[in-house]
Amino acid sequence: MADSTDMFGHEPETPDAPPHEAAPSAAELEAAGQGAMFGDPAPVAKPAPVAPQPVPAPAAKPAPAAAPAQPYRVLARKYRPQTFSALIGQEAMVQTLANAIRRDRLAHAFLMTGVRGVGKTSTARLIAKALNCIGPDGQGGPTIDPCGQCEPCQAIAEGRHIDVIEMDAASHTGVDDVREIIEAVRYAAVSARYKIYIIDEVHMLSRNAFNALLKTLEEPPAHVKFLFATTEVDKLPVTVLSRCQRFDLRRIPTALLADHFGHVCKAEGVEAEAEALAMVAAAAEGSARDGLSILDQAISHADLAGSGDGSVITVSAAQVQDMLGLADKTLQRRLFAAMLKGDGAALLAEVAHQYSLGIEPVAMLRAQLDLVHKVTVTQISGPEGEARSAEEAAALQGWAGDLAPGQLHRLWQLLLKGHDEVKTAPDPLVAAQMALLRVLHAADMPDPGGLVRKLEEMLAQGPALAASMAAQPTSDGAPAAAMPSAPATGIAMDWQALVEQVEEVSPLTGATMRLSVRLIELRMGTLRYQLAPGLPGDPTPDIKKALQNITGQAWLVERLDGEAAQGAQPSLVEAKAALEAEAEAAMRADPLVRAALEAFPGAEILDESNPATAERRPWSPARSRQA
Repeated sequence: MADSTDMFGHEPETPDAPPHEAAPSAAELEAAGQGAMFGDPAPVAKPAPVAPQPVPAPAAKPAPAAAPAQPYRVLARKYRPQTFSALIGQEAMVQTLANAIRRDRLAHAFLMTGVRGVGKTSTARLIAKALNCIGPDGQGGPTIDPCGQCEPCQAIAEGRHIDVIEMDAASHTGVDDVREIIEAVRYAAVSARYKIYIIDEVHMLSRNAFNALLKTLEEPPAHVKFLFATTEVDKLPVTVLSRCQRFDLRRIPTALLADHFGHVCKAEGVEAEAEALAMVAAAAEGSARDGLSILDQAISHADLAGSGDGSVITVSAAQVQDMLGLADKTLQRRLFAAMLKGDGAALLAEVAHQYSLGIEPVAMLRAQLDLVHKVTVTQISGPEGEARSAEEAAALQGWAGDLAPGQLHRLWQLLLKGHDEVKTAPDPLVAAQMALLRVLHAADMPDPGGLVRKLEEMLAQGPALAASMAAQPTSDGAPAAAMPSAPATGIAMDWQALVEQVEEVSPLTGATMRLSVRLIELRMGTLRYQLAPGLPGDPTPDIKKALQNITGQAWLVERLDGEAAQGAQPSLVEAKAALEAEAEAAMRADPLVRAALEAFPGAEILDESNPATAERRPWSPARSRQA
């Protein structure tokens, strides 16, 4: 049992205690009392005096211990935007927020929507930093450019700020979770300017949870801000949408993503080919997070494929293509060319070669669809922006000149149908072969509309043409009908069919040929004509290009005037007008019609079969039947 103190509170000296020990201070006594009352787990012990020791000889300093290795952070987390300037592709939203902060017009609730990986949650955290930033000197206010150095900025970036509460609605869906928020909003922020609630995937809240939140969301205290993020905004009640300021975050353009990935590779000390970055950006489908994940995988793939000697990592297009299972651009073009040429053996060989390289049949069809789209766009605006190399630009330009718009649209429909079939087929490779062969055999078929028109013209003009040919004897006196058929040159029916085909490719050029071209000579590859007066310019180059597009052959097109144009036939419109005038004159010469017109002065003759005169007819059999 320890000895008791004397009347002055001093402990008796013992042989083992060091002489002249100093009495405890007031702070030590208070700490000892607090520890006795509240159980201080680690009472501060008074250091014992150290006896003087002989000075040892100087020894070599030990090497400093190596810093512990930090765990690897994926690129999607490492390069998460920490400022609004680093948030790519959302300039409109940043401008709106900047103006709102500058003019002190901050809403009490913000809703960020968009596809995955465009920056919804990152934007919510940036808004929290912007509203609570106090600047490096501690005197700043809300700003669109948070400093990132003050305590609120650092705490929010690290996810440890007590006044910025982030909740995942996918795991907190009930009324009880929302009730905790409702109870907490009444209290002011502890250390920040605003108490901010970030609710991610807010569409996962239950209906009752939404209803419980409505009143607080509509009239929260001045120190509270709500930030919602969701990928499925259509699942949110209208009552919630009407209480929030909504920002629709757009998909990030492919070119902007590729440029961003280039900066990331530079920061990581990785070299990457421009085509490889373009492939990664295209596979990301507008999502920065998806693209960074793919880029992370591509860097690892390139590292494993390298020599492992510590040299600079290079991400090549071939490695990205192999990693993603994409078809090579050259292979795509070769397959497309074989399909257009109608070479079935070459087409099947290309399909087998791509399949042996690991390219999935669905990817083959998707690549052909992409080529058809690029050729169609090239016809309108040129290959700029669609081609990644000069070789691809030349190929697209050539196909755009050779294929008609109608052919491209039919190719698109056939390939799209084949793509859907391959996705659901039990054997995708066989389905891809059959789909591509169907496109190959249907490439030269006329479109249904043109085929119907040709059949109608043949039915209408066939009997008259046969009668005229039978009435004309040949040089030896035999009837023309007994002669074997030969290619017609200069026949009106052939010219009209040719004009209609040109109208399908180029409506303006076809209309010019129908209105103003007076035919002098027409045979395959040669057209000589006279231009009717009244049309400015020379349409010869346009007519020549249109005829080459629809026939696939070179044409000699000449415009003749003066004596060289003698014997020119009237244009199709002129011939039709002459026939109509002749028919009307014959009709008016009929005695009954002439008598009717004399009996009813001012009467008009209307064509009952013409829909254009329907409103002018006071009576018609159709109206009579309806009545």
